[in-house]
Amino acid sequence: MLDRYTHKEMGKLWQDGYEYERWLEVELAVAEVMAKRGEIPPEAMQEIRAKAKVNPKRVLEIEAVVRHDLIAFLQAVVEEIGEAGKYLHLGLTSSDVKDTGLSLVLRDSGRLLKEDLKDLRDALAKRAVESKYTVMVGRTHGIHAEPLTFGLKLALWIAEVDRQIERLDQAIRSVSAGKISGAVGTYANVSPEVEEAVCHYLGLETALVSNQILQRDRHAHFVTVLALIGGSIEKIATEIRNLQRTDILEVEEPFAKGQKGSSAMPHKRNPIVSEQVAGMSRLLRGNALAAMENMALWHERDMTHSSVERVILPDSCILLDHMLRQMTKVISGLTIRADHMKRNLQKTYGLTSSQRVLLALVEHGCMREEAYAWVQQNAFQAWEQGLDFIDVVSADERVRKFLTKEEIQSLFDLNYHLQHVDDIFKRLKLEE
Repeated sequence: MLDRYTHKEMGKLWQDGYEYERWLEVELAVAEVMAKRGEIPPEAMQEIRAKAKVNPKRVLEIEAVVRHDLIAFLQAVVEEIGEAGKYLHLGLTSSDVKDTGLSLVLRDSGRLLKEDLKDLRDALAKRAVESKYTVMVGRTHGIHAEPLTFGLKLALWIAEVDRQIERLDQAIRSVSAGKISGAVGTYANVSPEVEEAVCHYLGLETALVSNQILQRDRHAHFVTVLALIGGSIEKIATEIRNLQRTDILEVEEPFAKGQKGSSAMPHKRNPIVSEQVAGMSRLLRGNALAAMENMALWHERDMTHSSVERVILPDSCILLDHMLRQMTKVISGLTIRADHMKRNLQKTYGLTSSQRVLLALVEHGCMREEAYAWVQQNAFQAWEQGLDFIDVVSADERVRKFLTKEEIQSLFDLNYHLQHVDDIFKRLKLEE
């Protein structure tokens, strides 16, 4: 899965054996702090610095016997160091090292995902400016409503991406915490001062209180935010899939040279990337639920969360990284068919101006309920008989008592619906 879906930086964070390097980073940080406090002899610390390294193969050999990953890791590292290795892990429990190391990985993964989100925003912003005044029909319940522009549709997605960046920032802060508090979190064998210095050294916040582990609301928050971001990607993908339907065909995903859409039907160009990322978002939501289930553990800790996290944490980061990069490619290469948008807008014979006719009648003194009934009758007649709505309205003597032909004509000017496009773009700082 790593080879297929993950770009280089994310792959490094979650590749086999990634945890050993982070565990060693934490162990060495603790040793450095203790050495400065005079709790580890200087010559021993010098030996540790010079010789400490991880041999993943040896760790796995030892783990096959001891059935404990952190003990196997420590034994393998001590074998490399020699006698001075006895000063590693003083007063610590396994989760001090594992949870703090995991926080480093999640923090760095979150930062990569934030860069992915920014790339998607940039792609959306570029296409939004390009299609700022590309008029299309808006749809509610799948039915033609009123005109808007494709640029406004993209602007809506940009605002949501901005909110997701804010949420991700919060989740990164929440999960960027360390604990070096010993068994059950009492600091009985390692002082709070050591913990604070180690966390500062590693660039993490210090958990105000912990037990054997960092509390899993932090991780649930992080994974849930990833699922929310996945939901936004699915939302974009679903719209693209709908707009690419043959009977709409207002946009199309990029289709590479030599690509084939169907083994049976050579004409097919399917929105497969949008379909793929929409499906992947379901996995993210399932992982978020699993992360929430991990919050309630027995007493000061149990192991039920551990096996779950070995799946959901790398999978969620890897999946979302892939989804964001794929959607950025789709947006960047999206074919926007302005001609089809115009053609589809005209399919409803001008009915998208019905509200303007209604409001004009009311403004000229007609009671709203009466005006609504007249406009609806005219709209249904136009739709059922395939007539231009403007002609049906203009022929209605009831309407003509309130509106002149020139006034009716002005109500069908599409530019009316675009008068505040610039205002919306300014709010999002989308400048040409």
